[in-house]
Amino acid sequence: MISSEQGSIFDADSVSSAVKAMPRVQPSAPRQLSPTALLVAAQDFKPAYSPIVLAGTVRLIEAALIVAVGLAIYFWYVVPGNGFAWHYIAAIAGIAGLSMLAFQTADIYQVQAFRGHEKQYMRLASAWSVVFLTVIGISFFAKAGDQFSRVWLGAFYVLGLIILIAFRRALFLMVRHWTRQGRLDRRTVVVGADKSGEALLQSLASQRDSDLNVIGVFDDRNDGRSLPVCNGVPNLGVIDDIVELARKTRVDLVVFSLPIAAEGRILHMLKKLWVLPVDIRLSAHSNRLRFRPRSYSYIGNVPVIDVFDRPIADWDVVMKWLFDKIVGTLALICAAPVMLAVALAVKLDSKGPIFFKQRRYGFNNELIEIYKFRSIYTEQTDADATKQVSKNDRRVTRVGRFIRKTSLDELPQLINVVFFGNLSLVGPRPHAINAKAAEHLYDEAVDGYFARHRVKPGITGWAQINGWRGETDSQEKIQRRVEHDLFYIENWSLLLDIIILLRTPLAVFHMNNAY
Repeated sequence: MISSEQGSIFDADSVSSAVKAMPRVQPSAPRQLSPTALLVAAQDFKPAYSPIVLAGTVRLIEAALIVAVGLAIYFWYVVPGNGFAWHYIAAIAGIAGLSMLAFQTADIYQVQAFRGHEKQYMRLASAWSVVFLTVIGISFFAKAGDQFSRVWLGAFYVLGLIILIAFRRALFLMVRHWTRQGRLDRRTVVVGADKSGEALLQSLASQRDSDLNVIGVFDDRNDGRSLPVCNGVPNLGVIDDIVELARKTRVDLVVFSLPIAAEGRILHMLKKLWVLPVDIRLSAHSNRLRFRPRSYSYIGNVPVIDVFDRPIADWDVVMKWLFDKIVGTLALICAAPVMLAVALAVKLDSKGPIFFKQRRYGFNNELIEIYKFRSIYTEQTDADATKQVSKNDRRVTRVGRFIRKTSLDELPQLINVVFFGNLSLVGPRPHAINAKAAEHLYDEAVDGYFARHRVKPGITGWAQINGWRGETDSQEKIQRRVEHDLFYIENWSLLLDIIILLRTPLAVFHMNNAY
């Protein structure tokens, strides 16, 4: 909870509920960005690398290098003369563990350190030396010094230090390359093109070794109160333009510079922005505000309130990617005989291609192509799903009726998961671009519909195993489906994905509304 001297209250923990409880904001037509915004959107950019994942990966690599050096010297020098001894293995593992703690204490697991500051090498050498002094001290007081070869220990220290420094030098070259590509920057937009926004931009620009790349400012007011340029950063438009820009280029972070007293304006803008897969922060740099410690975090030295976080980030992204690739590959191998039989049946049943490609909305509302077994007569194919398949639909082939009922027509989407990466095994089901519920496009029928695109779509999902699959002939059906999708996004875990996968076959067996 945060309060100003005027008594305005802003509870960060309830922002999400407040946003969703607000009156519906009608979806706007696709906007034409300003020429300046179009130039920003046209800039070449690469997918971002998570600093947290990068630091964790460096830890794992350095631990592996330390173990490899220790074992190499041990098997080359010690084993031929003295035979195998387990206490050397324990010592190597201990040195690797102590090194990770020492390097963490030396603060060299930061992206700023990876960028090649000379003192990182001195800190690395100092921490490495402390580890070996500690090991020598422990062996001395434990009276175990005669159980270890001095040549092994000395060679381990020298060769290990050389390899670690060489790795850090190679890491510096890679990080410099990634920095030039913008992979380690957080592409940021600031909301508030006024004096407050200008002050915030000055504070952010003064941060040393900041990873922020502010690409523009926006405002909810399109009048003289909105500055055309804030601290050298161009004004790219109004709030609706943020959504359009985020669909055309990478936006990682949105920071509001508005005062807490402007709760109504802030909530109205959040109602439009919460559907994006970005982090949203509310700047709290005003000295008139009083904070509880747990209510805010920092961007450099600038205090901010964490309003929304992207649903799946950092190591969660890695774990979900590995889960999709490993389990998806195994599933594709196991399903290959069934897919071959279905392909043969489709080909023999009616003329036309075996597979059917359809454009659907994917992550961040991007258009993707997904694969299915063709279940409709070729001449009656409706790629945009203008008319949904209904019960006893004459467009569906004999084989198509069976494979749609059993979801066997979805099996080719494992190809999307394993080879193209635009689908996940579990996630909100991707919908066709013109899919309707009761004659209304989905985004018109359901408030917050596009929020389901904050994560990658999936072959199966929480809505499907809870019975919300198949024809959506009423707004209530698509509403319930979206509610389940949003529950999945807000409560995601790898365990939840596993549960959904295990329950999917049973859910398909009991389904009676898929035609």
